[in-house]
Amino acid sequence: MAQIAVEDVAETQRFAQRLGELLQAGDLLVLTGELGAGKTTFTQGLGLGLGVREGIISPTFVLSRIHPSLAHGPDLVHVDAYRLESAGEVDDLDLESSMGSSVTVVEWGQGKVEQLSDSRLEITLVRAGSADAGGELVFDFHEGEDEEPRTIVLGAYGPRWERHEALAELLNDFNSSRK
Repeated sequence: MAQIAVEDVAETQRFAQRLGELLQAGDLLVLTGELGAGKTTFTQGLGLGLGVREGIISPTFVLSRIHPSLAHGPDLVHVDAYRLESAGEVDDLDLESSMGSSVTVVEWGQGKVEQLSDSRLEITLVRAGSADAGGELVFDFHEGEDEEPRTIVLGAYGPRWERHEALAELLNDFNSSRK
């Protein structure tokens, strides 16, 4: 597990963009964090790094959106599993059919999508003061909170990420630049 402190939306997207440059078809990312933590903002940065079509917004109401590559890289499949109750409901989305040719990002996917791949990145975005909320979801946001600091917690699992030198370099470089 690695922790990265980010000051604002721009820094969140810069980190995600650099991570996106490391991703390849078949990669699975599971994003966790309370409402407003920056999961979609993070995905926008990934999209920049992957070189997919702009316009990434939360897929809350449609459950899944595909953002095609503008280069020769993989498409980005962006899923919001918040309203899905089980791994079976995730299976109904048929994500397996696009896993081999896409990078798949699932917001609220913890405990629902791990079966999709033997390797994954789990990314948790934590807003400043979240611990004070006792782990409950926070629904009352105030103007300017998008720009407050966050912590990105990144866990890498499976053979794809085992001893991944470029990921280790990214984490080291990003943390070093913050000192």
